[in-house]
Amino acid sequence: MIVHLETPLKREDTQKLRIKDSVYISGTIYTARDSAHKRIIESGSPVDLEGAVIFHAGPIIKQEDENYHMVAVGPTTSTRMNPYQAEVLDQGAQAVIGKGGMDDNTAEALKRNGAVFLAAVGGCAALYVSSVVKIEGVHWLDLGVPEAVWELEVKDFGPLIVTMDSAGSNLYQEARKKSNPQG
Repeated sequence: MIVHLETPLKREDTQKLRIKDSVYISGTIYTARDSAHKRIIESGSPVDLEGAVIFHAGPIIKQEDENYHMVAVGPTTSTRMNPYQAEVLDQGAQAVIGKGGMDDNTAEALKRNGAVFLAAVGGCAALYVSSVVKIEGVHWLDLGVPEAVWELEVKDFGPLIVTMDSAGSNLYQEARKKSNPQG
């Protein structure tokens, strides 16, 4: 199924999503990597996380005067956020975009919160940046450009594939079982 969602996401919408669904998102999404996740837990979020979409990405940004321009934005490996992701989901985030899946603690938080993990394809940074309408703002630039929280307005951001859903299904685990039926 192909689904188009608008942010802020609603729990009743993300709860309907199932693994293998294709998703396109319009509205506001936030980039956040491990340093930003850690700071969110320690100091609180600089943005409202209710219904938020968190994108595990370290964008390439070009600055001209006071203006920022996104050159490329692709997913980073999500397992680095495992120590923090469940708590960020518990603060209201409804979707996480990244690559490679996440741990059982995050899977439980997805179920608890009716949220989803959406896989973005690595190597498609030029495709994804074409969906970024504008940079709305940046938070915690002191962490460095890749680690800062970039607030992005996007239109039909995707394609993204649901790989972990709120019902507990996990496409990564299914693929592992198929590749190793005895284990």
